[in-house]
Amino acid sequence: MAEKKTSPSFEQIMKDLTARNFSPIYILMGEEAYFIDKISDFIEENVLNPEERDFNQSVVFGSDVTAAQVADLAKGYPMMAEYRVVVVKEFQNLKSTEALEKYMEHPVKSTILVLCHKNGNIDRRKKLPAKAEQGGGVVFESKKLYDRELPGFITTYLKRRQSTIEPKAAQMMADHIGSDLNRLTSELDKVLISLPENDRRITPEVVEREVGVSKDFNAFEFRNAVIHRDVFKAYQIMKYFDKTPKAGSIYSFLPLLFAYFENLMIAYYAPERNNENSVAQYLDLRSAWSAKDYMAGMRNYSGVKTMQIIAKIREIDARSKGIDNPNTDAGELMKELIFFILH
Repeated sequence: MAEKKTSPSFEQIMKDLTARNFSPIYILMGEEAYFIDKISDFIEENVLNPEERDFNQSVVFGSDVTAAQVADLAKGYPMMAEYRVVVVKEFQNLKSTEALEKYMEHPVKSTILVLCHKNGNIDRRKKLPAKAEQGGGVVFESKKLYDRELPGFITTYLKRRQSTIEPKAAQMMADHIGSDLNRLTSELDKVLISLPENDRRITPEVVEREVGVSKDFNAFEFRNAVIHRDVFKAYQIMKYFDKTPKAGSIYSFLPLLFAYFENLMIAYYAPERNNENSVAQYLDLRSAWSAKDYMAGMRNYSGVKTMQIIAKIREIDARSKGIDNPNTDAGELMKELIFFILH
């Protein structure tokens, strides 16, 4: 059986683009628009000089062109420039790709053809991805980040901008904004503008001041209270959210709790579950430090209790959507869940 070709990472593609190691074809596809836009924008803004773009750069939309028209644009040769750039936005709206498949058999080396296919992947069993790779092209799958990956993304994003962020502050940002990377990076940019030149460090206090997330009453602190079975703190935070709707929905805690206890259940199956490094590797965490929460969880919750909690979270989630629940409100449901978890 032929080995499945691995999709290059966003970092690898950006590294190659920055080094001006261009491929003749880029198929950028997937659920996460952020990475697709970043690659496409970089190509549009950096391959050609501003004075070269009028005659050598074409940006079109899939709903406005045919595959034959895109292929004709790609077959053109650059005028007074090294490259010709053709970008197709919303490529998923293109009705047929046959002419492009034929073009990819012998792509023009001086053309950089970029196809931006959002809201899903092109089926790899179809000819287009295979033809692109055979023609020396890049096929990139832009995947949504898991919630657990967001703090790492935030840390890396800020590091590239010569700034740092404390772990709690990164988790506060991730919990408050979620996995919409365009919105997340926009909020991070606003925070960066507020930092003085001599201190490029983002603390929980900075996030509280600039983003409006309480450093004491937030999803990060709530999760921490549950992990350590701090009953007073957990109820204090829940009461705060119940009385301060502008701070966010108390239901936002459900996926946070589910993700934690689901991983905690997996941690029980780690070959060396008393070893932080082993647990971190088993859960695919970024560092042993990230495993501390699961080590604490295994001390405070048995495997049986963890399974019962996961079942209870699913039950509360269903009831919050009206299933077998005629009139219990959100606050009461969450109190029921937290009581079940902590007692």
